[in-house]
Amino acid sequence: MFLLKFVCILLILIVVSILQPKTVEGQIYRVAEMNTKQIQALDRQKTVVILPGGVLEQHGLYMPSFTDGYLNERLSRDLADAIVARSGWAVLMFPTVPLGTGGANEIGYKNVFPGSYGVRATTLRAVFMDLATQLGDQGFRRVFIVHGHGSPLHNQALDQAGDYFRETFGGRMVNLDGLEPKPTADLPPFPILTEKEQEENGLDIHAGMSELSRMLYIRPDLVDPTYKNARPFSARSMESLVQIAMGDSWLGYFGSPRLATTSRGAQIYRRRSTQLIDLALKILDGLDERTVPRFADEALSDPGEFAVSKGSIKRDEEIEKRQRDWLRKKNLR
Repeated sequence: MFLLKFVCILLILIVVSILQPKTVEGQIYRVAEMNTKQIQALDRQKTVVILPGGVLEQHGLYMPSFTDGYLNERLSRDLADAIVARSGWAVLMFPTVPLGTGGANEIGYKNVFPGSYGVRATTLRAVFMDLATQLGDQGFRRVFIVHGHGSPLHNQALDQAGDYFRETFGGRMVNLDGLEPKPTADLPPFPILTEKEQEENGLDIHAGMSELSRMLYIRPDLVDPTYKNARPFSARSMESLVQIAMGDSWLGYFGSPRLATTSRGAQIYRRRSTQLIDLALKILDGLDERTVPRFADEALSDPGEFAVSKGSIKRDEEIEKRQRDWLRKKNLR
């Protein structure tokens, strides 16, 4: 009789656990695995929504096109763990949004490049404004976007979606990566390179030592081992980067990937994760993110960066016109 009761209780516990929202560490809920009743039950005042993103962007010969997405997903998990470590808080994690704008190939005005599949900046903004509307209408008021990518137009679009959320719903939808100056954010101030290596690496803003090191740390299975023989594309200014990227011999990256190591990736990644978590928790504690300078605003004040972005905007306008002309011809809206 005792054994029968034990089995019955065990079965009840199993059924209850199956019916509960899928979680990690108890309070990290994955919206894709939840039903309507489970989502309705979430405490809107103590639930933080995390929207991970990842642009499909060429990363040269040695890394996958979804490199940004893999890094952002890992950062999102770290952030979620830090939030739920606080008593009473929960996280609603969304699937990764695989959309972004402004691939590094556009620095050299190469709009067609294998591995880059971006959307227009206005499209990206519309997608996140739509998500903001749905979340706001359902009562959520704390949203973090984790969508690290170096394009000023990309970050500007996400910032504007966040502004819409704040002004429409009175909540906060913050593009965390858009609040820190960007190219140098990936390069820690502590000396992980020798002076000679720093000279070789140069301005490492895309798919170079920094990014490849982080991929060696989090997803080494996706790194082509021939990176150890990679030729460097070194530059010290935005103007030099443009000239390099315009060249026929450019391979899709800047800096020196061959200098990448797992240990360097661990240092760079952990510092980045710590920065992002620290900023997010301060915002939850009351920091007004509007007091923090925005990367997009600072970047677009640079003449070289502005010229590249202007070229991307022109390309976006051409694509939009082509699409509208086709829709008009078909009497579609």
